[in-house]
Amino acid sequence: MPDPDNQDWRPATRLVRGGLLRSRHGETSEAIFATSGYAYPSAEDAAARMAGNAEGYVYSRYGNPTNQMLADRLALMEGAQTCRVTASGMGAIAATIIAPCKTGDRVVAATALFGSCRHICSQILPRYGIETEFVDGGDLDAWARALSKPTRLVLIESPSNPLLSAVDIAAVAALAHAAGALLVVDNVFATPIFQKPLDLGADLVVYSATKHMDGQGRVLLGAILGPADFIEDQIDPWLKHTGPAASPFNAWVVLKGLETLELRVQQASRTATRLADRLALHPSVARLHYPSRPDHPDHAVHARQMSGGGTLIALSVKGARAEAFRFLNALKLVDISNNLGDTKSLACHPASTTHRALSDDERKEMGLDESWLRLSVGLEDIADLEADLMAALDAL
Repeated sequence: MPDPDNQDWRPATRLVRGGLLRSRHGETSEAIFATSGYAYPSAEDAAARMAGNAEGYVYSRYGNPTNQMLADRLALMEGAQTCRVTASGMGAIAATIIAPCKTGDRVVAATALFGSCRHICSQILPRYGIETEFVDGGDLDAWARALSKPTRLVLIESPSNPLLSAVDIAAVAALAHAAGALLVVDNVFATPIFQKPLDLGADLVVYSATKHMDGQGRVLLGAILGPADFIEDQIDPWLKHTGPAASPFNAWVVLKGLETLELRVQQASRTATRLADRLALHPSVARLHYPSRPDHPDHAVHARQMSGGGTLIALSVKGARAEAFRFLNALKLVDISNNLGDTKSLACHPASTTHRALSDDERKEMGLDESWLRLSVGLEDIADLEADLMAALDAL
């Protein structure tokens, strides 16, 4: 649990000092507790810890001091009661979707999801007798119809991957709760700097900390945030017994990444805002989506929920796969990569990478065709980025 004495700290302070646990050596940089197990002073103490009757760590699959520092810092940052960290973002999302559900339950999800999230909902859950219904995330009437019957869990991304569409989190939260459902929000694209789903009515928030929280393309890590009672009762048994435990080293890397998270995300967002305006004017760009632009189809919803535009831009070039690939191959500075949230700017073709495993019909439901590209804006000088992107568009 976060230290109640720290609740009045402002976000920047929480990102630097939240959850700090110093050893007897008084280190200023958080320690890495690179251990799988822990020694006990007595057999009685071992038995008491394992039974949950005494405080202390028992095994790093269950908990680790470095991981706990990160979890406490993330909880303070998000305004959540508690947090658990996992080996990857998909480890966090899979646990959050599957652990609370049982045979006969029902899940409702937005059509616009990351490919692996869609796979869990459409391919894995049905194997266990769990029904999934997909809904156009921006259609509140469709949400109302889908949630007119009892539902266990609702899953959304906002902004979504890769087209940055919006879901009205507060409105869907009200509908979900009326149906008896938990609302889970993947907040990776907005980051906790620009959007607070718990304040909008979400029950649980999940992150791939691999992205902006690490921010430098080094490690994999995921996070689940929400109410302490629910996470202890529903999520902890899943994590303990299935084993998607985070590496203490990876947790330490993300701890250090959080110290500069706000600086990096704010700067990259400023650059992305200016780049989006310039790219939208190029004759080879057919469509461009950026949350804070007035011409975004979901601008009004993004404006209510987000305090900034974020670091991602979706652009559709005139043509299809051949032209999209020609654009990517013409880039000299921006790397072709399916990662995002890095200090380095990255671009990819979602239909052939992040959403490749989806069927043509599933991609069509999302509005994703072969012309779309996803650009993750980093910390390079805007003049250099603009020159590289414009030259690649000119090559079309």
